[in-house]
Amino acid sequence: MSILDKIKDIEDEMARTQRNKATMGHLGLLKARLAKLRRELISPKGFDVAKTGDSRIGFVG
Repeated sequence: MSILDKIKDIEDEMARTQRNKATMGHLGLLKARLAKLRRELISPKGFDVAKTGDSRIGFVG
């Protein structure tokens, strides 16, 4: 399941869920998951190695 499919599923579940005091905790968790997935979708998957001095060293493995 791709990230876009997961986002769509969470949005559908949020649309189905009634908003009241009892479901606000569940909706908050769904919003947090949605924000995390959107952040993963936007941010690159790699990482950058900080440059110090005249050379750059990275570990591959």
